Amino acid sequence: MSKRILGSIAAVVAMAAAAACGQGRSAAAGQRAPGAAAAADTGPVFDVAMLDTTVSPCSDLNAFVNAKWIAANPIPGDKTAWNTFAALTQKSLDEQHQLVEQADQGADKAKAGSIEQKIGWLYRSAMDTAAIARAGFDPIKPELDAINAIRTPADVVAWLDGAFASGNGQVFRFGANADFHDAKMQIGSASQGGLGLPTPDYYTKAEYKDLRDAYVQHIAKLFALTGVPAADASRRAADAMALETSLAEHSLSRVALRDPKNQYHFVSVAEANRVTPHFDWGTFFKVQGVAPGKGFSLSQPGFFAGMDSLIAHAPVDAWKAYFAFHTIDDAAPYLAPAFEAEDFAFKGTTLQGQPQQPPRWERAVGAVNGAMGQALGQLYVARYFPPEAKQRAEELVTNVRNALRARIENLSWMSETTKKQALEKWQKFLPKIGYPDHWRDWDGLTISPDHYYANVQAAAKFNYQYNIKKIGQPTDRYEWGMTPQTVNAYYSPTQNTINFPAAILQPPFFYANGDDAINYGAIGAVIGHESSHGFDDHGSQFDGDGNNANWWTKTDRAQFDERTAKLVKQYDGYAPLADQPGKHVNGQLTLGENIADLGGLNVAYDALQAALKKNPTEAAQKIDGYTQDQRYFMSWARIWRGSMREKAQLVSLNTNPHSPGQFRADGPPSDMPQFAAAFSCKDGDPMVRSGDARVSIW
Repeated sequence: MSKRILGSIAAVVAMAAAAACGQGRSAAAGQRAPGAAAAADTGPVFDVAMLDTTVSPCSDLNAFVNAKWIAANPIPGDKTAWNTFAALTQKSLDEQHQLVEQADQGADKAKAGSIEQKIGWLYRSAMDTAAIARAGFDPIKPELDAINAIRTPADVVAWLDGAFASGNGQVFRFGANADFHDAKMQIGSASQGGLGLPTPDYYTKAEYKDLRDAYVQHIAKLFALTGVPAADASRRAADAMALETSLAEHSLSRVALRDPKNQYHFVSVAEANRVTPHFDWGTFFKVQGVAPGKGFSLSQPGFFAGMDSLIAHAPVDAWKAYFAFHTIDDAAPYLAPAFEAEDFAFKGTTLQGQPQQPPRWERAVGAVNGAMGQALGQLYVARYFPPEAKQRAEELVTNVRNALRARIENLSWMSETTKKQALEKWQKFLPKIGYPDHWRDWDGLTISPDHYYANVQAAAKFNYQYNIKKIGQPTDRYEWGMTPQTVNAYYSPTQNTINFPAAILQPPFFYANGDDAINYGAIGAVIGHESSHGFDDHGSQFDGDGNNANWWTKTDRAQFDERTAKLVKQYDGYAPLADQPGKHVNGQLTLGENIADLGGLNVAYDALQAALKKNPTEAAQKIDGYTQDQRYFMSWARIWRGSMREKAQLVSLNTNPHSPGQFRADGPPSDMPQFAAAFSCKDGDPMVRSGDARVSIW
């Protein structure tokens, strides 16, 4: 399970995040520094004219830095949120658009089987709206016919086995993951899934009744689009919802799923079969074409016991309705316009409050990313990521990591015994910058210039088989879990790697000629964030080799838990919607990210001070009237500027392990005496947490 700096906020702005790397240098006031890649804007490194000086940074740093920008940048109609990261993601999409258009134009003459040809044909088929409309829902009729032929519980199991083998698994998730007790090896991992609403609570709590009703109507509408009569469509929708609700009752919450004990449960096939006597895992592995070895992770046994009970006792017609609905629902974005429109009407507008769909080309680029993202990344890096950007990023990563080591060494609350283990883990960190050292092979994936849905299905099966063939093989720490064109960064606890894709290594996160404060406050803090994930409430339960192992003394762990509990309380007190004060941040759900934000900002601040000590003149210099320390905290706040639609914000509060942007801008600085000193804030100011209220961890 990977840690990302910013979670999903919209279909197009998926995983838009903050991460970038490079060694900053001093810039004159108002000078625009050329970025390592193409600049995201043409303004100065930091435009102080955008500061709202009617607001004191001691009252609200986020408003001081970002209020003017937010007012001037309303959310576009085809987005659920708009922020710094969304804007940079849009830039990446525009660049990818050029790449896929060129691939399409040259595909017919490209080398047979090349990634250029496959990307070009896939994009062409996605843009052929006339052919997609003519096909209607014909592409999924064979799947619906197979579901309609189910008669017995044994047929239910057989259909599930085959659906997974085709890359279209339902009800639960299955794939290769590192063994929590031997992270150097990959094993099979089965985990809960199968829900169409955001969390299990949406199926039971009274406050979500209207959304449940809308979901059932959505299911019925999709059935009706396949020619099912209205009354029958309503009955099937009710059956599908009833079965899905039963699955939700056996599902763990988002908070519970953050516990490694709920992410891994190693069993032999025989032991798994005792949990699910009506679902044979030996047959499942055989149909998938992989050997389970000594066993696999049945990650949430309670969920699978509930699934097995439903196989044995739920009406077969309910299973058929559930399978058919999810088959239609999964396929809807790739089918005729009516299906795509209904898919967006519920998932985009009803659930997230998004008025408009993104343009067709953006959806097509999204499909290319979903099917062949790493291949598109190969083209992206060649065009948009110069080699010097990677070198500068590596330098900054080294500086920030060294600051983290120093903080661990100087912790007053941790014993030498635990420090030794923490430093051993730090030593084994593997930073990965920009893109993979070796590109993935796409031989065996067949793409045609037409038949959009068939192309998407071929890629789904190809990628699923690529993943499960890792089972029983050594873990490749150098493999990437993100594409180079993704505006994001992440930490992997089982690989103990920090990862910074190429698309984030540019302004406004890193400026090649920007002053140190701006660079350390943005990308430096992001590097610190990802590094701190190795020591958050979740990452701290894994050692330097990626194994889920306790390397803490009992006393030190108690100290850590006491400090993190204060951070939970702090973020529980944040409510992003003024008219709904009861809808507050879930401090326990967001704890890992909040620890990483606080740790990352402290670590990057130390790295900045180390850099400034080498140049006392620069350290004393003001730029546009602001000190280096002030610019550092303003740069941090700037990367979290943005706004989100109310419906999307409500879903995010329930599902996103990341706090809303304004609290990421304000929360960590309020815990740092260095911030108060930088702006001459006093005890009692809203941005100053003192005494027992102040949180200090790493």
